[in-house]
Amino acid sequence: MIELDYIGANLAAGHPPEPEVDRLLALAFASAGIEDGHVAVEFVDEKRIAELNEAHRGKQGPTDVLSFPVDGSDEGAGPRELGDIIICPEMTANLSEAIVHGALHLVGMDHETDDGEMLALQGEICSW
Repeated sequence: MIELDYIGANLAAGHPPEPEVDRLLALAFASAGIEDGHVAVEFVDEKRIAELNEAHRGKQGPTDVLSFPVDGSDEGAGPRELGDIIICPEMTANLSEAIVHGALHLVGMDHETDDGEMLALQGEICSW
């Protein structure tokens, strides 16, 4: 089971309800063979995501979603820590797509280096 923590959900008016987020995350993680773990989904404003984008990617300005994977797992310490998905609702046309996009990055997919597999899988998952 994927454990979910919401941070700053009040910034995401109209965000998908938690059961839908759970479902989307479970589908995205299952595509990589991950059935258990913990992930945090944080909703931030444009200023905060721009700060994170510059600090961690060296890119100026806001973006829609950032992912911060946590490497490794400690089986004895509870559920596997998968990482954090940071979403800026003001920069996101579709919050469901942003959630799936962030999750696929957490499992190591990268649309900037693959041949379209990540975005194709994202579209497939969001259509279910």
